[in-house]
Amino acid sequence: MHLSCLPVSLFGEFLDGRLDIGKWAVLARGIGFDGFDISSMFIKNHTATYLDETRRQIDASGIPLVMVTSYPDFTHPDAAQRRRELSYLETDMALTAQLGGKFLRVLAGQNHPGLERARGVASAVECLRKAAKAAREFGVVLVYENHAKPGAWHYIDFSFPPDIFLDVFNGISDTGIMVNFDIGNATAEFERPGGELELLEKVVDKVATVHVCDMRERGKFTPTLLGTGKTPVGQIFSYLKKRGFAGWLCIEEAGNQGIDGARKAHAYAVSAWENA
Repeated sequence: MHLSCLPVSLFGEFLDGRLDIGKWAVLARGIGFDGFDISSMFIKNHTATYLDETRRQIDASGIPLVMVTSYPDFTHPDAAQRRRELSYLETDMALTAQLGGKFLRVLAGQNHPGLERARGVASAVECLRKAAKAAREFGVVLVYENHAKPGAWHYIDFSFPPDIFLDVFNGISDTGIMVNFDIGNATAEFERPGGELELLEKVVDKVATVHVCDMRERGKFTPTLLGTGKTPVGQIFSYLKKRGFAGWLCIEEAGNQGIDGARKAHAYAVSAWENA
């Protein structure tokens, strides 16, 4: 089992300069993580001096950068903006590669007001297929997520409903794009128990990474400290073990308890995997 962490609770500290990528790598290693994740928002610029120093700090930390999360909006109603979004994503690919990251999390786009389902699916699939070609050139693996809503967006993810997520997934299944399966988002997507596993079973052959997070309630996007909510973490882990999953478990720590929350989440995840 390989375990990394995206410190959602610490986003504010990154954005106001109290924390940077190198310091986070050291903190993550100290907690016991095998790797660490970042948001593309943590990368300050693309200058040689900044990127070289950040890469030096990552290498010195002794653990790898596993995943960078990005926020492409491929369902934007303006075709010119969709082209810009693709360019932004290609920059994220280049930055991920230069910092030594393996995976880049990608999304379909926002559920813009008035967006028709067929048009949204077509736009997302078209852009993601173009992105897949660029990713191969950069040597980065794109992982498409069953996503909810980041602070970087105005609207919820267009493909938050499981049926739309699967439509987009099927449209890109031959491109080399893999899946980052978010177990907490699946709980938010389904009010009934068991929905998470049913959705995972449909995409498991393409799952390269798993966002391990928890929701306080079913059917609502209510992130909470891992192990304290309704997400059936143990059940999901047991299924992944049976399937021989050997990818990365990436804790999306959103319990609003800072570094202590990351420590608690790490301890819970290790125990849950061992007992699954």
